[in-house]
Amino acid sequence: MECWCWNNISDYYPEVEPQKFSLPLPLPNWPQGKGFATGRICLGEIEVVQITKFKKIWGCSPSFGKSNCVSFYKPDEIPKGYYILGHYCQPDGEKHLTGYVLAAKDLTVNQKDTVRDSTSKLPALQKPLNYTLIWSSDSEYNGSGYIWMPNAPVGYKSMGFLASVEPNEPDPDEVRCVRADLTQNCEACEMMFSSDSLFPKNQFQVWKTRPCKRGMLCKGVSVGAFFCSTTSFSSGDELDIACLKNLNSSLHAMPNLEQIHALIKHYGPTVYLHPDETYLPSSVAWFFMNGALLYKDGKNNGTAINSKGSNLPAGGTNDGEYWLDLPNKDDANRTNVKCGNIESAELYVHVKPALGETFTDIAMWIFCPFNGPATVKVGLLSFSLNKVGEHVGDWEHYTLRVSNFSGELWSVYFSEHSGGEWVDACNLEFIEGNKSIVYASRNGHASFPHPGCYVQGSSKLGVGLRNDCARSKYYVDSSSKYQIVAAEYLGEGVVAEPPWLQYMREWGPTIIYDGRSEVEKIIKHLPFFMRFSVESFIELFPTELYGEAGPTGPKEKDNWLGDERW
Repeated sequence: MECWCWNNISDYYPEVEPQKFSLPLPLPNWPQGKGFATGRICLGEIEVVQITKFKKIWGCSPSFGKSNCVSFYKPDEIPKGYYILGHYCQPDGEKHLTGYVLAAKDLTVNQKDTVRDSTSKLPALQKPLNYTLIWSSDSEYNGSGYIWMPNAPVGYKSMGFLASVEPNEPDPDEVRCVRADLTQNCEACEMMFSSDSLFPKNQFQVWKTRPCKRGMLCKGVSVGAFFCSTTSFSSGDELDIACLKNLNSSLHAMPNLEQIHALIKHYGPTVYLHPDETYLPSSVAWFFMNGALLYKDGKNNGTAINSKGSNLPAGGTNDGEYWLDLPNKDDANRTNVKCGNIESAELYVHVKPALGETFTDIAMWIFCPFNGPATVKVGLLSFSLNKVGEHVGDWEHYTLRVSNFSGELWSVYFSEHSGGEWVDACNLEFIEGNKSIVYASRNGHASFPHPGCYVQGSSKLGVGLRNDCARSKYYVDSSSKYQIVAAEYLGEGVVAEPPWLQYMREWGPTIIYDGRSEVEKIIKHLPFFMRFSVESFIELFPTELYGEAGPTGPKEKDNWLGDERW
């Protein structure tokens, strides 16, 4: 297949020219604060703004259709005194432009371009010396395209690439490099384009980038620019370009407590449970007050827990000595507790910095006293398991990522069992104003952005675990039913963590299932051509399906301090 590079793809596909996405309703006037939603963020010696308006430069496309195509864009409407750090790239076929690039202003120099701070040896920003042509394509049919990497002066780092339709080097004044001590390493995270099938003699890959180190305490700031290479790269590989580093310790761009409440009330999703859901969520207090028990190393019959969980062992690590369980089997309330109490259910909110404090992550945790058995899908057939997949104490979550430049909802992370996915705001389902919907799967309560059946397992073989999602009368509105349980950056005493959050042990007993007998029954009911060996069938599913230690609480999860998996 021959690839064409067009100066303006919209001449050929005007109906799919992407535009910046706008939320269903305009943003409100957020409560007063320091630097949150002011449009610019100080990172120390530089100040940055988020650019979301672009002009298309050119695109790389097959000779027909729009599969495996990307377009390159130049940031538009740059404020005076700011400079771009690279161009933007996005796969075609999207209705909206979903990304951004940062433009930077050097705070160490005045208008005469002299250094203000005598302790700074070099300005924070410098023009590149020149450019290296990374890749080009010259189509005899519809024009040419070129990708350039800025060559940074000694002591500086390039942050992104430029695209052009001219064979001459871009103007050095078009972009800026950043002093090396103001940067961090970045890595490839998602491949947007590969020419392997289109240009076997001219290999070319285009990647999205992210800081190598991410999480609540990390300072790496994503620039939003793309990375190009003529050699093969893999996700997680460290790159020649860099990301920014936030050296401002004031946390001025993060929302204050009043602003957090405003964000949750404006964006808080509605969580819909499946119409056939048996095991509904509840509040943690309801679970404790209705007979949940604390066990220690199997040496007692269980200890009652007070409503706040203040008699639970606090701190330390999950040493396996303690766990929680349902009321005793002879307690008539046991079944009632398993089924939860949706009237009491609420979301438990952890607010934290993301991507060097340029975003705020609002992680919203929901608790279910019990996780129901799994359902296996094999082709068009489905089999409900009796016990396999069950466990006590199910913690699930989703995370809202909000831009600290504007307060705009940027994306939502949907936690799906052992994995998950980020979904851009433009691909969310909104129910009321700027509030989206989260669908909790039947029995397992994993989070998904849309209704339907999501299969976890081998898509190639058509075998996996069903995650069925649909609207029903069972729902929790997280914009009103929530409790902020942690926001460490606000300082000690601003948010009081509930005692149960300090319980670092297991919220359910360790369970090991004899899944082999249930698997054998399934295999016997399959047509001959679909049958598997028991061992090969078991290997198609997550290992935790057949047995696992009791699940731990939110503060023991990797994403409490770290970033979501992406």
